[in-house]
Parts: sequence; C-alpha cells; structure tokens
Amino acid sequence: MLTHPTIDQLRTLKLDGMAEAFTELQSQDSAKDLDHAEWLALLLDREAANRNTKRFQSRLRSAKLRHGQASVEDVDYRTARRLDKALFQQLAAGRWIAEHRNLLVTGPCGVGKSWLSCALAQKACRDGYTVYYARVPRLFADLEIAHGDGRFARLFRTLVKADLLILDDWGPDRLNPNQRRDLMEIVEDRYGRGSTLITSQLPLDKWHDVVGDPTFADAILDRIVHNAYRLELDGPSMRKLKANQQADPTARPSAMEAAGSPNPPTKPGKGDRK
Repeated sequence: MLTHPTIDQLRTLKLDGMAEAFTELQSQDSAKDLDHAEWLALLLDREAANRNTKRFQSRLRSAKLRHGQASVEDVDYRTARRLDKALFQQLAAGRWIAEHRNLLVTGPCGVGKSWLSCALAQKACRDGYTVYYARVPRLFADLEIAHGDGRFARLFRTLVKADLLILDDWGPDRLNPNQRRDLMEIVEDRYGRGSTLITSQLPLDKWHDVVGDPTFADAILDRIVHNAYRLELDGPSMRKLKANQQADPTARPSAMEAAGSPNPPTKPGKGDRK
C-alpha cells in the first residue's frame, strides 16, 4: 500500500485527524484484522474528534478568559464559601445558556467568583457555545475609545452575539451617562437571545446605586435579574488559602482556582483533577 502518498493526500485535504489515525493503524498488527468499513469508521471518528478539539480551542481563544485553564471538574467544594454544589453542577450542564438565562455571582474579594465563572465559560466552549469575557472597568474604557475610533459597531456586535457574555467585577464605581447608555443597549440586544454572567463584590441590592439613574437602573436590572440564577458566595480568600498551603506543604491543598493551574488542558475535558 502506498502509505506516504495517502497520508500526503489526507493532509492536503486538511484531514489531519484521519492522517494521524491512518499512520497509527498502519503500525498496529491488530489493525490487519479490520475490514475496510472498520478502518474507515476509525479514520472518520478520529477526524471528527480532531475537528471538535480545534473548534473548542478556537472558541476558548476567542473567549479571552481570565482563567483559561479553569475547569468545572477542578472546582473545590470542600472550602467553606457557601458554594451550592447542586446548583453549580446544574449550571455546568449548560441548560441555562440554551434557555438564555443569566447568572449573578456575588461575594467578597478572593472567594473565587472569577475562577468559577471562567470554569463555567470553559465548559460552555466545550459544549459549542461562543463566549466573551470582559472585566467591566476595561470594557467601559474600550467602549469609550471605540466610540471615537470607529470600532464601536464591531465591538458591540461581538458583545451582543456571544452566547455567553461574562461581565466580571461589576461595581463599585457609579456609571456615567455614556456607560449607562452603552450597557442599556447591550442588555437590551442580548435580552432573550443570549446569557449574561455578572460577578460582583457588591450584594444585589446595591447594584441599583451603581447604575445611578433610577430609570436606567430599573430598565437594565429588569432585563438582567428577573430570569437569573444566583450564586451568593461568602468565605475566606482562596488566594490566602493558596498562600498558606504553599507556606505549609502539609496543609490540605486548596482549590486550583486560587491561582490557576500552570498547565491548561490541551483537550476539552482534560484537566488536572484535584
């Protein structure tokens, strides 16, 4: 059999998964017992898996997550921070995104809000959803610049078309008039079309003050809050726990989300389990 020309043809056609599987099967004695249909099925399975992995990696890069290595499989449920395990696992299944519902994650600094949000976002990328992550202060700065240099329409489309938009670190600074208008346009266009995840150190009853103008606050929060799940966290700083564990290696290991794993998974669903 002309092995090399076949592999070259597969790679020319961008069937890299099939080319890799073909090479492996050629080197396995057990593959000689397979008929043509079984060979073809194995090649197609590898190609499909390879393409799914590439699509996942592309979605993950586009999401620009703060913690790209975060994974729902690595969440620490042992640390006392009032994390509702049943609800979080329900959220990890992703149905809330399919139903265009929102998620509000509140709690003190360091409790793991951003990490948990990125873990859910990484799972969403695995499940085929598009995700866009933005820290609120930087987002408003980018929007202000975009108004002046002609990029606003493109940035706005990116924000409203994502299946899941993460607005990290909401508050405590009060919004100015331009920020209120931009946020109103974003939540209005996303309402019923996409899911929005917001993290904040402020309790929900303080969000109205952040928006500032009562009319805008009512309109914005009505579109965000009424169909949202809530994770209200409380507990010690995960960063401090991580620092203590590094200082005392005999202590119980803390969650990976305290600092993030240095080695992100190379394939969907392959993370270092705690």
